Amino acid sequence: MDCQGFGIEKQEVGAMDYQNLRYEKRQEIGIISLDRPDKRNALSLGMLREMIEVLESIKKDNGIRVVIIRSEGQVFCSGHDLSEMIGKEALFYQKLFETCSEMMELIRHVPQPVIGQIQGVATAAGCQLVAACDLAIASEEARFATSGIKIGLFCTTPMVPLSRAVGRKKALEMLLMGDMISAREAERYGLVNKVVPPEALEGEAESFARKIAAASPLVVQIGKRAFYSQIEMEESNAYKYATEVIALNAMAADAQEGISAFREKRDPIWQGK
Repeated sequence: MDCQGFGIEKQEVGAMDYQNLRYEKRQEIGIISLDRPDKRNALSLGMLREMIEVLESIKKDNGIRVVIIRSEGQVFCSGHDLSEMIGKEALFYQKLFETCSEMMELIRHVPQPVIGQIQGVATAAGCQLVAACDLAIASEEARFATSGIKIGLFCTTPMVPLSRAVGRKKALEMLLMGDMISAREAERYGLVNKVVPPEALEGEAESFARKIAAASPLVVQIGKRAFYSQIEMEESNAYKYATEVIALNAMAADAQEGISAFREKRDPIWQGK
């Protein structure tokens, strides 16, 4: 393992035009907005490809420290665009679900933490998107379901992040029954981190983002990568891996600065290295 592997690439995201989403920067926060409210923000193949494009660009942007995924309209995301899924050949379905899986995995692989801001219903692949985010803040009015079973299409790809976010029995209940759960249930079972009144949702998501952005970006990147690397390991292997990571982290300039600042009772000045 090399400390250089934790470096931050020095590129910026330029202006981008999208058909299905919007992207903006608020200082160190990148905000992706699903923008198909008339289609309940369904994940069409075109939207999935645009999500991949913007996430790949964010991945290279040194100026973005945290990402928020939100949506326009009353529905967060209704899952796949069913109007695209009638009477197609096998190659189309393979490409659709491969592209969706690529996008969901990319959320985990971008170095910046990704926060879901959930204001309405999130079903099927929409619920998958919530589960794939590193953190999620939900409105009290939000509801969640993996409802594919009700239309003859088991939510096998949503099952992947869902079963890693909530307990097995609850995940199987959601998958086998397809019923909606409330935002409070989602919080209780670990699908979302916090539930707030609708009027407080945007501010709370941004508050989470600002707190994360205040930390060393290098250390946040190290932590996110290490978390997902160790989570599926056997405990003793996880400790070996984590020990190696934290030893390298301790040698980083930001770690030395943070420790010194704490001892000297001052705010640290992060260098990103």
